[in-house]
Amino acid sequence: MVVVCVLLIIVVAMQPSKTNAASSLTGGAEQLFGKQKARGFEAFLIRVTVVLGTIFMLLAFALAYISSK
Repeated sequence: MVVVCVLLIIVVAMQPSKTNAASSLTGGAEQLFGKQKARGFEAFLIRVTVVLGTIFMLLAFALAYISSK
């Protein structure tokens, strides 16, 4: 569980920031109309984050179940 947690932290820290300094001036309209699918490495990081998050939740439920018995 610790290994999955550390990997999840590393993968989340590697993801590029989606905020833009000019978004406060434009009111966020760029984010509304400029949505694009992540490609390449960003898409890979998103998939890895989802997989590691799922594994983390499953391990948490499994450990809670095992410790209750």
